[in-house]
Amino acid sequence: MSAPRDQHFLVDRRAVEKIAGFVEVSGRRVLEIGPGEGILTRALLDRGGATVIAVEIDPALVEELEIGFADEIEEGRLEIIRGDAKKVDIPPFDIVVANLPYSVSSKITFRLLEIGFEVAVLMYQKEFAQRMIAPPGTPNVGRLSVMVQTYASVKPLLDLGPGSFRPQPPQVRSWVVRITPHEPPYPVADRWVYADVVRVLFSHRRKTVRKGLRSGKDAFPAQAIERAIAELPDDLLQRRPEDLTLEEFALIANTLAGS
Repeated sequence: MSAPRDQHFLVDRRAVEKIAGFVEVSGRRVLEIGPGEGILTRALLDRGGATVIAVEIDPALVEELEIGFADEIEEGRLEIIRGDAKKVDIPPFDIVVANLPYSVSSKITFRLLEIGFEVAVLMYQKEFAQRMIAPPGTPNVGRLSVMVQTYASVKPLLDLGPGSFRPQPPQVRSWVVRITPHEPPYPVADRWVYADVVRVLFSHRRKTVRKGLRSGKDAFPAQAIERAIAELPDDLLQRRPEDLTLEEFALIANTLAGS
């Protein structure tokens, strides 16, 4: 079967076993997004004691999974949900183990952080994963870096080349990382205001903070923007978003939220 959309099936069995073993799954409800042909699904189930919830958007793959895992489905060890992982209702789960479709990595990552989980072992395109861990002031820093680092720690676990997949993605390397949620390192008064501040400023990343905020009237009332600009330090307002620390993003958001 050919890979739908941007999906490349992981076929390296040694890598699959490593991924399945990076986190203890026994007794846990494990969410897998984009199971494809089920090679990682099988490895998770074979470790014993886990219940797997697999979300797959492609109807042909869902049908293939339902046939290949009929016994596990009947036993209640596997639940297959046909739908888009960016918006489909997902039953309660504890951990996430998945080879994410690369084109929707950002949206799914943000959704998972919003839902909450104990720990996740996820595969990304290497450049995407590097942006997740990029520190302030470096070329790769962006909205993804700030949002992920605010709510989680990220640790690279495994580097895979194109030969681990079918079809082989040309000149693309992949990273498997462990994501562990944590509380924000600095107080965040309103999670949604914080997210909008990060989004607005990086939507205008070549502008200073002052100009970026004033370009965000779709997200904040003009009066609130001007009040925040009047209260924030001038040296902060003159900088660009890629140079800000997490503490400074929190300060901007909390000021806008009136805290």
